[in-house]
Amino acid sequence: MSEAAVMPRGNAVAVEVNELVRTDGRNRRAAATRRKIIEAAKAMIEETSEAPTVVGVARRADVSVRSVFQHFGDVESLFVTVADSMSKEIPVAAPPPADQPQEARIDALVEGLIQMFDKAVPLRVAAGQFVHHPALLERGLALRQQLRDATMEVFAPEFAVLSETAREELADAIGAALSLDAWIVLRRRDGLSLERAAAVWRLTLRALLAHGLGTAKQ
Repeated sequence: MSEAAVMPRGNAVAVEVNELVRTDGRNRRAAATRRKIIEAAKAMIEETSEAPTVVGVARRADVSVRSVFQHFGDVESLFVTVADSMSKEIPVAAPPPADQPQEARIDALVEGLIQMFDKAVPLRVAAGQFVHHPALLERGLALRQQLRDATMEVFAPEFAVLSETAREELADAIGAALSLDAWIVLRRRDGLSLERAAAVWRLTLRALLAHGLGTAKQ
């Protein structure tokens, strides 16, 4: 017979309540530790643009290495979780209406992209060693499709006069020229300022749209 069965009902209830309190306390501490680990990894990525090591994260978060592995299992799972958390903090601007003048749409689209991409550069550079992780590949494909759809929506009048093949080619060209990797080349490899890199993208987008329209008139 259990202890709860022989003790007065009031005492049994007290035992149950105490156990719930202890469990809730453990859950809160575990959640707090998990948040500390994620925040430590995010700070290290933002500061260095490098994938943090488990040892480095544990030291930064002031927890044990064992605790990091208890929460995330391996460094890949930790990085994916941190990447998801950082991605939620990256600003995503609403695409400009398609009925605005083309130059206004070009300016608005480029401005929205660079605000998003400049914030994402440290994370993308740090993701180098995990670039082929299935979860990151899936998220990358989803982002590229989202940006492709937004581009075709913003420049719907320009795409409408093109053949299906020409539309796909123009969308591919814009997606390649105004990608996160292309932005990293301009900002990190070529060392361009934000203003100069943005000017390059506006010129590129303007030229691609003009080429597409020129093709349609032939």
